[in-house]
Amino acid sequence: MFQLNNPYNQKEIATFKAHTEAKLTIFLKEAETAVHLHKQLTDDEKRKILLEIANQLENNKQYLAHSITQEIGKPISQSIAEVEKCAWLCKHYAAIDYAILHPQHLTTDANESYKTLEPLGVLLGIMPWNYPLWQVFRFLIPAIVVGNAVLLKHAPNTFLSAQNIENLLQKTSLTKGFFKSLFIDIKATAQLIRHPSIKAVTLTGSTKAGAEVAKIAGAEIKKTVLELGGNNALLVMKDAPIAKTVDTCVQARFQNTGQSCIAGKRLYVHEAIYKEFVTELKAKVKQLKVGNPEEDATYIGVLARKDLAKNLNKQLEKSIEMGAQLLLGGSSKGTYFEPTLVENCHMEMPVFKEETFGPLLGIAKFKEIEEAIDEVNKSEYGLGVSIFTENVQALKKYIPKFNEGAVFVNELVKSDPRLPFGGVKKSGYGRELSTEALVEFANIKTVYINTNK
Repeated sequence: MFQLNNPYNQKEIATFKAHTEAKLTIFLKEAETAVHLHKQLTDDEKRKILLEIANQLENNKQYLAHSITQEIGKPISQSIAEVEKCAWLCKHYAAIDYAILHPQHLTTDANESYKTLEPLGVLLGIMPWNYPLWQVFRFLIPAIVVGNAVLLKHAPNTFLSAQNIENLLQKTSLTKGFFKSLFIDIKATAQLIRHPSIKAVTLTGSTKAGAEVAKIAGAEIKKTVLELGGNNALLVMKDAPIAKTVDTCVQARFQNTGQSCIAGKRLYVHEAIYKEFVTELKAKVKQLKVGNPEEDATYIGVLARKDLAKNLNKQLEKSIEMGAQLLLGGSSKGTYFEPTLVENCHMEMPVFKEETFGPLLGIAKFKEIEEAIDEVNKSEYGLGVSIFTENVQALKKYIPKFNEGAVFVNELVKSDPRLPFGGVKKSGYGRELSTEALVEFANIKTVYINTNK
């Protein structure tokens, strides 16, 4: 039995009974059948399904958002934005060109040569709690387009959202059995990865979890896509517009109460503007509304679990022992963690070396861009970096020097259905979103035909 509690008030939200092995066998068979039926759909029929899903998301936006806020303490305005982003994702994939799904002819010595995409079959998606709808939809929607059925193993504290997704999809024309939310533990998940009906696995989560899943799937020679931890840097050049850049940096670090793999967790500011920038940053963070996540004005809610706050506090205390200086905040209680700024940080401190999952921002200054790039690249993660400058042309020559999955200039790193998303190093491998997502879990079949005439 899985019990969900509201992290803000600790009240019980719901309970879910674990699925038995017999139930899982039924779900697998239904998913395999759904793959074969789904292959018969035309492009227009797929587009219709995606638009139906978008419509369901929009019509049930308030309920879906409220469920997210209850489960993980995400401020309600940000929960609503998450639902809206999922609807946008559906509309995007309903509008793109599906030519990649059909035979693409190639010039060779043969009479006819072409390549085509075919679905792999049934996918297992292992998803985290921090964006309980978005993380699911960003791999589910491309799967619908390609034709891969999806079994979802969501984080236990977001099983309500998992059930909501399934209920929502049942109200559309999506083939029966194509999607199913599973209420299972880690042991059952490992067994499922090994099941011959599961053709590939995608995981968004910690680097430790990704390594375990990759090990199990690798032993079975099954494809994996891993979107893991991040320790993104925010790099502020001396010519960056201070007020605008401060606003973006605050959003990059503190939205979703700092619980995001792509959050900007390390802030590097050029020494020429350091004092002015940090003064304005401190004032801006002080203005953030902290409180009840159900209130529209709240920007910082609570952390999703008490252990997250405890770990964040340990990282902060250890960094201060090593010489970091507390600028703002630093207090915590239960699932609450005050928005916190610390300066004089370096890569040996936990606030810079480790992934910090909460409203804690470490700050350092730099003199030369080459020095800053070296510091940014020291991280074992490589999800993305944000760079702020007025001289974009001068910056472009440095972009190849960043060992990251994404470089965003004058913007926070974010996932966008129009752009491929993923990282390098311990941030994982493979790409979600854009047209790359259609290829990741497809068999690229090569056809070479000689007529012997």
